[in-house]
Amino acid sequence: MTIDEIRENFELLDEWDDRYRYVIELGRTLAPMPEAEHSAANKVNGCASQVWLSKQLDRSGNSEPRLNYLGDSDAHIVRGLIAILLTLYSGHTPQQILSMDAIALFDQLGFREHLTPQRSNGLRSMVERIRSDAREALATAS
Repeated sequence: MTIDEIRENFELLDEWDDRYRYVIELGRTLAPMPEAEHSAANKVNGCASQVWLSKQLDRSGNSEPRLNYLGDSDAHIVRGLIAILLTLYSGHTPQQILSMDAIALFDQLGFREHLTPQRSNGLRSMVERIRSDAREALATAS
């Protein structure tokens, strides 16, 4: 699934109840995160629910390194938000990650009006964690 497919599917759903169900379904598509990855180091602070993001820096091939992620949460809707974030960011170079604006994407999808302030803060915390990983990967590469 691509971010454009997610955007198109969102446009087909008029009611927010249907959109929430779709986001929950997206969360069910996340690759399972091994229990060992549910660690304090992978926990995202600033989220109302429990959220973990595990990164792997892929340096294979001759191209720039890419960041790959696994994510998990104890909340169904948050798992769906993670699925959207990982569709957007996972598998991209640090430069690409830093050039993408996930918050703008979520605003385009209408989440600003439909997430609680706590969930919005958690979403920003997840985005900042990924962007921080990208900045760190750039710093170690140079």
